[in-house]
Amino acid sequence: MDYNSFLELVKKRRSYREFNSKPVPDGSIEKIVDAARWAPSGFNSQLWEFVAIRDPSLKDEIVDIVADVMPPRPGNDSLPSKPKPGMKDPRMGFKIAPVFIIIYGDSRVRNYAPPGVDDKKWMSIFISSLAIPYQYMHMAATSLGLASKWVSAVARPGADEKIKNLLGVPDEFVVYDMIAIGYSDFEPPPKKMRELNEVLHYDKCSEGDFRTEEQIKESFARK
Repeated sequence: MDYNSFLELVKKRRSYREFNSKPVPDGSIEKIVDAARWAPSGFNSQLWEFVAIRDPSLKDEIVDIVADVMPPRPGNDSLPSKPKPGMKDPRMGFKIAPVFIIIYGDSRVRNYAPPGVDDKKWMSIFISSLAIPYQYMHMAATSLGLASKWVSAVARPGADEKIKNLLGVPDEFVVYDMIAIGYSDFEPPPKKMRELNEVLHYDKCSEGDFRTEEQIKESFARK
């Protein structure tokens, strides 16, 4: 693959808010996880474990757990976390996706880190070692013509333990995130990106090379 083909794949990867019920072949699930397991990890610890959920009843229970821990929808604090019948919450559009994959990190690996790695450094290594394969999963799904969505609410207090108990996941495993995978007719809106010359800085920098807080505020106001 040349750079331009890779960049097109990167640009094509989007977060999909709606899915349809078309099934995802097991072979595609295996390809997605196979790509993820080739990601780098701290000390090559390969601390990840992947749980793919296809059973509709288990998926429904996970959706209910996630809905219960969702905060009020942005823009209207009076709206409940769980919409009333007929009301649509775009954050819950993943529920129809035929496959959920949760990535866990095995905390026991901490005991075998090299000497001198303190808890703060280890936590950084731990998170990075899960974030990288998680992104590989999204890219692999995109390459297979599948839609994907981040579902970070599975890691919220109150949801993580319930989902582990539901799936029979050991206590030592720490949830990182969940990816919903499927097919979608949803068309994501154009993605607003900062220009390359705004984010790339060479060698020694000064404060004036970076965004001001006012510029950050303006960029969020335009979203």
